[in-house]
Amino acid sequence: MTRQELVQQIQQKKSYLCVGLDTDITKIPSHLLQEEDPVFAFNKAIIDATADFCVSYKINTAFYEALGIKGWLAMEKTVQYIGKSHLTIADAKRGDIGNTSTQYAKAFYEALPFDAITVAPYMGEDSVKPFLEYQNKWTIVLGLTSNSGSKDFELQQMGEQKLFEKVLTTTATWGSPDQLMFVVGATQADSFTAIRKLTPSHFYLVPGVGAQGGSLKEISEKAMIPGDVGLLVNVSRGVIYASSGTDFAEKAREEAIKYQQEMALYIK
Repeated sequence: MTRQELVQQIQQKKSYLCVGLDTDITKIPSHLLQEEDPVFAFNKAIIDATADFCVSYKINTAFYEALGIKGWLAMEKTVQYIGKSHLTIADAKRGDIGNTSTQYAKAFYEALPFDAITVAPYMGEDSVKPFLEYQNKWTIVLGLTSNSGSKDFELQQMGEQKLFEKVLTTTATWGSPDQLMFVVGATQADSFTAIRKLTPSHFYLVPGVGAQGGSLKEISEKAMIPGDVGLLVNVSRGVIYASSGTDFAEKAREEAIKYQQEMALYIK
């Protein structure tokens, strides 16, 4: 999915919601465990309920890999079911020496038809470049994350910049804003104004709104790009686990609508 197509969806739907399909088989409604593929049955119902109100789905691969081949198959069926209507993100946090990253890129862009993948930049340019070689695909680089451990490395001072700022400014030179996004956690709201100055044209994938306490209003005010919006705000648990009963899809839809309606107020 190109940037133009993504922006068009955002403007049409008045939404920059990304629904996180962090599907934990121990948390899905118990009646689905009777299904042949409980994880896919859950995902399909969530997608059907929320598709009109979001522009992206993020699949955290760990929850699927933990189930072995059955989980991998559920992930493949899920991304195939979403199709081309929404930006599909493999939240895999890959990144290794060049020839290994090349294989990761093939896995998620060719064997699996994802539009985007999250990448850890710690090993430098040659570990990220293979992902950037694909046309109309997005490489989403970890920048400033929402977890408490971000202080251990990301927020450490390196001369005049913090480490995460160095990551942002350096990585931004490896590709264009049409193919590079950054992960910036919503719980780091105080940093968004400065981050936007460092990377004025890039999209941000923003986790941490909802269950982790990040403010959608604050993030939107500080980081939105007029016209393009430049934000994908991910909500996982707050949508997909809105109910543990047979009404789980209906409740997920209600939560997605709430986020979409609030986002419509902020879109410039």
